[in-house]
Amino acid sequence: MANTIEKITAILVDYRDFDPATIKAETSFADIGLDSLDTVDLVMKLEEEFGFEIPMSDGLKTVGDLATFIDSKK
Repeated sequence: MANTIEKITAILVDYRDFDPATIKAETSFADIGLDSLDTVDLVMKLEEEFGFEIPMSDGLKTVGDLATFIDSKK
């Protein structure tokens, strides 16, 4: 999961110049200020990176939730 979190972090840093040190598994997307349009754009970038569809789900609220989901599809 650590490698997946690193990839998600890299995408977030590229997307909006976040400080990578502030992004942890427990970091929620709301806490870093992503709104619904940002989330759609981010999901598209993640789908491109990982090669499969990622549902826009209320269950994917944190970086860790997203990494767990992605790892379950590998």
